Amino acid sequence: MNFMTKNAKGLLLCLLIAIPSWFLGKQFPIIGGAVIAIITGMIVTLFLKDKSTLESGIKFTSKKILQWAVILLGFGMNLTVIVQTGRQSLPIIISTIATSLVIAYVMHKTIHIPGKISTLVGVGSSICGGSAIAATAPVIDADDEEVAQAISVIFFFNVLAALLFPTFGKLIGFATETGEAFGIFAGTAVNDTSSVTAAASTWDSMWSLGSSTLDTAVTVKLTRTLAIIPITLVLAFIRTQNEKNNGEAGKKVSLKKIFPFFILYFVAASIITTIAVSLGVDASVFSPIKELSKFFIVLAMAAIGLNTNIVKLIKMGGKPIVMGFCCWIGITGISLLMQRLLGIW
Repeated sequence: MNFMTKNAKGLLLCLLIAIPSWFLGKQFPIIGGAVIAIITGMIVTLFLKDKSTLESGIKFTSKKILQWAVILLGFGMNLTVIVQTGRQSLPIIISTIATSLVIAYVMHKTIHIPGKISTLVGVGSSICGGSAIAATAPVIDADDEEVAQAISVIFFFNVLAALLFPTFGKLIGFATETGEAFGIFAGTAVNDTSSVTAAASTWDSMWSLGSSTLDTAVTVKLTRTLAIIPITLVLAFIRTQNEKNNGEAGKKVSLKKIFPFFILYFVAASIITTIAVSLGVDASVFSPIKELSKFFIVLAMAAIGLNTNIVKLIKMGGKPIVMGFCCWIGITGISLLMQRLLGIW
């Protein structure tokens, strides 16, 4: 009862933003519900003079529900199928992820972009946009403004990619008889699943390919999404070690308190799905859980928007945008180079 009294108002406000954002995201997939929710939250918070009765519920939503969303996301992953079907694109995926992370690290060191924002932009650019940021933020203990900034950067380049890549693919000479080359390109060079889908669908429409490009792109994108697991586990280990090293001398550090165990639950959910499907359970059984996970992400993004100072965000936005652009260009170039080397394009 005390929990509801403390959190109900903030949670209700987040729901009031998340529900219409969810449906609008379905109508405008190139933007997505998460972006709509975070922008709406930023605008709503400008008109709230006193958030004291809302703060607890908003914090609960942005932290705990975000973690639940990541755990449920694991039920959308059949590890065996993704690895088998994405094997051809694996060298490209590894190369693009490594490129983005290296660029983010170098720019963090050279132009002094804060470490947590650099991590979020690098991971979001290289893996799967908003979902990767959602999974990484609690692991590195990023605050809501850092998450909002990273999401905004990723969203901007997502939209550019979805709009420009089909024309770009035609100009550089991707085969139009099949969607394989462009599908692999979209799956490895575009950040978020919604924009991957938009770009691949456009290519299918341009050349009357049915859904062959879309099928390839989505499979590659799902394979790429698997990188969330090792990267978040490595980041969790690094944070744990740093917390231990920064502890006061002689003070006992509790691993249970500082290690983000929800990532292990996420891995467990992925394994459960993989085993269940291999035993004959229809993958569609897990579809409602996947949808709930996506809604929880939208709900958490509404809370993050409510905790974000949009004026401050705009003032601080220059360097992360430059980083996002460099990651985007680097990923695009490496994807094309690897396709050329592997004889796909």
